[in-house]
Order: sequence, then C-alpha cells, then structure tokens
Amino acid sequence: MPKLTQNLLLPRCPHCSIATPNLSQKYKLETTDQAGANRRSWGIYVCCRCGGVVTASAFQFSSEILECYPSSSSVDDDIPQKPRSYLQQALESLHAPAGAVMLTASAVDAMLKLKGYTEGSLYSRIEKAAQEHVITSDMAKWAHDVRLDANDQRHADEDAHLPSTNDAQRAIDFARALGEILYVLPNRVARGITNAQESE
Repeated sequence: MPKLTQNLLLPRCPHCSIATPNLSQKYKLETTDQAGANRRSWGIYVCCRCGGVVTASAFQFSSEILECYPSSSSVDDDIPQKPRSYLQQALESLHAPAGAVMLTASAVDAMLKLKGYTEGSLYSRIEKAAQEHVITSDMAKWAHDVRLDANDQRHADEDAHLPSTNDAQRAIDFARALGEILYVLPNRVARGITNAQESE
C-alpha cells in the first residue's frame, strides 16, 4: 500500500486513469471523533495531469494509507474475461478518450456475442436483444449512441468530433450497466438461490 507522504504513489489516477500519476499533496490535516479518539492524518492531493482531487488517510503521516477517495475503478469479476478485459482497458485509457470509446464498444460487442447475438451489425444485434427483452428499449437507444461514437472513431469520420473524457465515461457507464444486466445480476441471483437452498 502507498504511504501518506508528499506525493501519493498510486498506480493510476482515480479520475483520469493515467498510469503512475503525479499526485502532489496540497493540504494535510489531522482529525478525531467527538470524543477525541479515532485520530487520523489526511492528505489532500491533486493530479497534475487532470486536476482531480484525491483524499487519503492514515494513522499518521508517512504510514500506509487506510482509505483513499475516490477509489480506482475496476470491472466486476462476474463479467466474462474478454469483455471484462476490454472494459478494464477502457477504464485505464480515460486519458485517451477516443481509444477508451473504441475499447468500450469492443466490450459491448463481446458481451452481446457471448449471449448469442452474433449475426449482423452491432446495431442490429442491439435491436434484437431489445426485441427479445434481454435489454430495454431505452438501453438500446443508449447503446446506439455508444456504437455511433465508436464507429466515428474507427472510420475517422471527418464530420465526427473527437470524444471528450465525458463521452468516454458515458460509454463506459453504459457498458458497465449492460454487464450488470447480462452477467452480474443473474450470477448474484443464482448464488443467492444456491445459498438459500444450502441453508435449508
């Protein structure tokens, strides 16, 4: 674990996901609870690349951190390996939004193919998933926006604007929601049923 020092040595910035960020301490303070117990030292850090603020605490300065806010994002293990890998790479490339959007589109594509939607374009597979109530019609509209953004970048459409970090984050948010619906929630339900049966 990193230590609460002048520079916070995280593998990636929780905001822009750049590797080995320069997180420089701007403020430090100590806090206690109302009874004067639970003493903690805090550092407030700023990413020199994106300007995002990271807060970390430890029992004392120069010791290992106990908490870090925001925490770095990761992809749920219930999402199968290939789309999970694409999505994790997208999270780690938010500092390069066009690449993050393309990786996210690949994750969506892989998730649909693993559910048996392999024929036709990505758009037609999204529509079929909505028609079969695997996803909602609103999810299909959201997915269509993500797909178009990705195609714009892959085909270097001259009229397309380069995606911003917010565009990439929106695409990632959709892909994570799709992963929750297709894989994470069904697996959680299956585990819940198994645990309930085993406890009877």
